[in-house]
Parts: sequence; C-alpha cells; structure tokens
Amino acid sequence: MNNASNLYLYQREGGYLPRVAAVHDLCGYGKCSLGIAIPVLSAAGIDVCPVPTSLFSAHTRFPKFYMHDTTPMLTDYLDAWHEEGIELDGIYSGFLGSAEQVDAILRLYREYPSALRVVDPVMGDGGSKYPTYTDEMCEAMKGLVDGADVLTPNLTEASIITGIAYEGQDVDEKYVRQMMDALLEMGAKSVVLKGVVHEGERIIRNYVAVAGGEGVDEVAGELLPYMLHGTGDLFASGLTAAIYAGRSLHDAVAFACELVRDAMRITPDQPDYQVRGVSFESVLGNVTALLA
Repeated sequence: MNNASNLYLYQREGGYLPRVAAVHDLCGYGKCSLGIAIPVLSAAGIDVCPVPTSLFSAHTRFPKFYMHDTTPMLTDYLDAWHEEGIELDGIYSGFLGSAEQVDAILRLYREYPSALRVVDPVMGDGGSKYPTYTDEMCEAMKGLVDGADVLTPNLTEASIITGIAYEGQDVDEKYVRQMMDALLEMGAKSVVLKGVVHEGERIIRNYVAVAGGEGVDEVAGELLPYMLHGTGDLFASGLTAAIYAGRSLHDAVAFACELVRDAMRITPDQPDYQVRGVSFESVLGNVTALLA
C-alpha cells in the first residue's frame, strides 16, 4: 500500500460539520470558483465560509467581463471574523485577485494554525497564465506552497511555481517526479499534480506524492474529447469534500476524477456549454453520498 492510500487528513466525528474558509473569487455567470466550491462542499456536510477575493460579472473565458478586486475590504472582513471568535477547521484557497491577497491567506494560517490547508494555485493552463494574473501575482502565490497540506497544481501552474520549463501535457514519469520533488522541497506536505495526457490515449493521469514518502502514486481517469471551464475548481472542491468526509488522499483524488467525468458527461446537454462551463449541479448527489 502506498503513502497516499495511507494518508488521512481529517477525522469526521459524529454530526459535527467542519468549518472551512473558501478563499476564491465569485462569478455572476459561468461555472467556477465559489459558484462551485460552496455547493460541492456544502453537499459534503461542510460549513462553508466564503472569503471572496474578487467579483466577476462572468469568468475570464468570456470575451467581455467586469472584475472588482476585493483586496481593500479583506482586512476589515477578517478583523470582523477575529472579533467574533470564528473558528475554522480548514482553509481552501483558489483564484486570487491580487498579489496582496496572499497576505490575507497567510494571516488566516497564523490565526488558525491547526486548520487544514488546501491550496489550488489557480494561475493558468495550457502553458499560459490567466489574463488577470501578473508575474508579481504568480511570484506571490509561491508563498502558499510551504506548509500546504494539499497542493493541487496542473502542469502549467507547477511550471510557474517551480521554474521548471512547461513541456505540454504529454510528459514522462521522470518529468512528473522532477516536478513533484521540487514542490515537496518547497515545503508542500502533499502534492496532487493534475492533467498528464499521453498522445493517442483517452486517459487523464493525476499523480500524488507525500513528503517523506516513497515514489509517486498514479490515479487515472477517463479523458473526454472536449475541454470545459471550471473542471479544475470542481476537481479541487470534490477532492476537499472527500477529504473532509474522511477519505484517504488517494481515494479523494479518485473521487474527484469521477466527479469531474460525470459532470462533464452531462454538460453538452446544456446551452452554451463550451463557454459557460462544467455543469456539476446534477452530480451533487455523488458528493452527498460520501457521508453515507
């Protein structure tokens, strides 16, 4: 049995609902970020406490969108939490609106030192940064790697963080190990590297490595013949939900793969699905079933 199979990050006890801060952006239209994280985590019996890092009229796949950076309000927002004595069992972060928002997450880490840290370093895909991300923001995001209980980059994001050249999605195991070793050396406690696809295959491969462990664990799933916006957010939210339902890290990754696949199968039945994003709503029952 490998290290990822042995790693359980949260012990569910009785009827208690774990309380998790979800530090993500909020989009009015399109499937991503808090629009995915809140319902998915809630379906797993998690008390979700949103920390909106920015407000978008629609996500960045749309040619026209409005973005409001919430950085100026975050200090007062978190001050109010502190004064109320709010307690947290976890901090799950994703898309950020500015480099300064990393400091807000680090503040949460200081104030809740026992909270589980799940870091989805949302910065880009396909070898390119997202349009709102600057080099300064990408550099700041590296500060969340050290101490992350679970770090979930895709290959593009792992390249940005480590400085190892991006070589596309079809990479060999040696490259995967190099990338994951670098992330662990930067202080991540476990890494889930997403999205390796070999040419000619209908399989998407994700890899899991644990600090102090031996080797890399592969978790493979079905690759559907189309791409959708929001699948990374759904994967990370499904992974987090499964962890808080008491699943091992390996089983949580496998669950997240299946959740994304099932949601993607439903999505082409929806209008404007190519731009609007992954339709996860009909598979929330899969998440609730984690508690059965």
